[in-house]
Amino acid sequence: MKTHNLHKWRLPNQKIILASTSATRQKMLADAGLDFEAIAAPIDEEAIRKSAEADLMPPLDVAILLAELKAQRLAIQGINDTIIGCDQLLECEGILYGKPKTKSSAASQLLQLSGKQHRLITAAVIFQNGQRVWHAHAAPRLAIRTMTEDEIEAYLDRIGDAAFFSPGSYQIEGFGAQILSMCDGDPYAILGMPLLDILGFLRNHGLKLQADIVRDDV
Repeated sequence: MKTHNLHKWRLPNQKIILASTSATRQKMLADAGLDFEAIAAPIDEEAIRKSAEADLMPPLDVAILLAELKAQRLAIQGINDTIIGCDQLLECEGILYGKPKTKSSAASQLLQLSGKQHRLITAAVIFQNGQRVWHAHAAPRLAIRTMTEDEIEAYLDRIGDAAFFSPGSYQIEGFGAQILSMCDGDPYAILGMPLLDILGFLRNHGLKLQADIVRDDV
């Protein structure tokens, strides 16, 4: 039997909880070497967003509110660890876009964004011991190139259900590069999480690299 060390970043006295089952956000934390758990924190994002818009809440505040409510959802359930809630909205010409639920709504989003610049407003809120203790945000700018309806249809056929994973119906990875004409800002925030800010907060609260001994069967 062989052994080797597996290094992960941990807080000294608390677990790190991601209040999301987003595969992209989980991958970012895992690739950064964090030891964490992902727990779903379902909230009615569309209803909350529409209510906030009706109250003329600024887009940045809406994103922070949604991130906070996700983390708070787990805190209310009695989880007293370090909980990270995240949210991302797309804002274009004063209109907020969330994740589309159907192919037709995805096509409508892309048609409205075609030829225009937009902001991906990304927010993170952290709860510790049941209390809100920190937040961060970023708003990178991107632009969708001018697209025909046929090009949009072909793009959505190519990416399938991935169109429903993010506001604006696209990801910058892979085939998404074909529809973008400009991308300016923190790449982690574009993917849905202000990761460097989160890591900075965690390091200030004792984040340390630890080694686990892993045994491999031979």
